[in-house]
Amino acid sequence: MKQKLGPQRKLTQGWGIALNLFSGTLWGVAIFMVVFTVFLVIGRDRIPFKVSAQSEAEAAAAVDSEVLESLHTAPSVPLPTFVPADPVEGAIARETNGHTVLPTRARDKVVEYTVQKGDSMFGIANKYDLKPETILWANYTALNDDPHMISIGLDLKIPPTDGIYYQWKEGDTLDKVASTYRVDASAIVGWPGNKLDLTNPQIEPGTFVMIPGGWREMRTWVVPTVWRSGAGASKSIPGGCSVEGGAFGTGSFVWPADNHYLSGNDYWSGHLGIDIAAGTGAPLYAADSGVVVYAGPIGGGYGNMIMIDHGNGYHTLYAHLSSVGVRCGASVSQGQYIGLAGSTGNSTGPHLHFEVRYMGGFVNPWQVLP
Repeated sequence: MKQKLGPQRKLTQGWGIALNLFSGTLWGVAIFMVVFTVFLVIGRDRIPFKVSAQSEAEAAAAVDSEVLESLHTAPSVPLPTFVPADPVEGAIARETNGHTVLPTRARDKVVEYTVQKGDSMFGIANKYDLKPETILWANYTALNDDPHMISIGLDLKIPPTDGIYYQWKEGDTLDKVASTYRVDASAIVGWPGNKLDLTNPQIEPGTFVMIPGGWREMRTWVVPTVWRSGAGASKSIPGGCSVEGGAFGTGSFVWPADNHYLSGNDYWSGHLGIDIAAGTGAPLYAADSGVVVYAGPIGGGYGNMIMIDHGNGYHTLYAHLSSVGVRCGASVSQGQYIGLAGSTGNSTGPHLHFEVRYMGGFVNPWQVLP
C-alpha cells in the first residue's frame, strides 16, 4: 500500500525540482555565452573588412561610372606613337659574326705563286706575311736577288716562314750551315716541315730545308751613280754625260709625281727606292734642281731612266718611264717636267721607281720627301 505524502513533504519536493531546472538553465546560458564570446573574438576583424570591401566596391563602381560618362563626352585625342626602347642602348657594340671562324693551322711547306699583272715583290710578301728578302732568297736562280726581275707568269717559291730556303749540298753539316745563315742548329732540326729525326738528324744532298730566321747579305744589282764632273764621270755607265757647272739643288725635295702614295715596292734591303703610283703617261717632275747625268734606256730592269745630280752630294733616279722629256747634260729646276710614267724594263704595271742617293749611298726617300 502506497503511503500518502503530507503537504510539507510535497512543498520540499517541488523546490528541489525547481532548483534542478534553474541549475540546468544557468549551465546552458553559460555555455552559450562562451560560444558567443569566441565567435565575436574570431569574427570581429572579418566583419568590418567585408563591410569595408563592399563599401569600396560600391565607391569604385560609382567612379567608373563617372569616368565612362566623361569618356563619352570628352573630345577625341589621338594616341601617342609607341616607340619601343632599344634593348641594347648603352651596351658595348660588337661586330656581327655570322659564323665561327676556325683558326688556321700554320703552314710548314713551300707553296708556289704565279706573278700577276701589277704584282710587286713587296706586295707578294705582304700577301703571305713574309719579308720580301725571304722570297728573293728562295728564288735566287730566277731573280738573282733583284726584285725588278719578276715578270708576269713567273712561278715563285713561297717559303712558310721568314728565313732561308736552302738546298743541302755535299759536305754540308748542321753546324756549318747554321753558322753561315746566323741561326742555331736546333732551329733547322726543330722546324716541323723539315721532318728530321731529333735524335739523329740526317740530311741528304739535294734536299731542301727551311732555315727559320736565317739571313744573308743581299746581292742587289743597282745602277752606278753618275757624277756631273770629274775624270771618267761620263764613262761610269754607257749613256752618262759629264757637265761642268749647271744648276744646284736646294737641299730639300718635292714629290716627283702627282700621287703621293705607293703602288708597289716600298723601301727595303732588296729594293733601294719606292714605287710611286703613276699611270702610263702621267707627268713626272724633278724632285730638286740639278743636272741630268743620264737620260734614256738602260739594262738591269730599269727601262727608260733619268738620273739627276743635284751638285750637293744628292742624286735622284727615275725609272720605268714611257717617255724621257729631258736630254743628258740639261739643267733642270725643282718641280720641272722631265718625262712620263710607264712600265718599261722589268715591271708588272705602270709606276715610277724613285731613288734618292747621297754620296753614292742609298737614302730612304721617305726621310726626305715632304
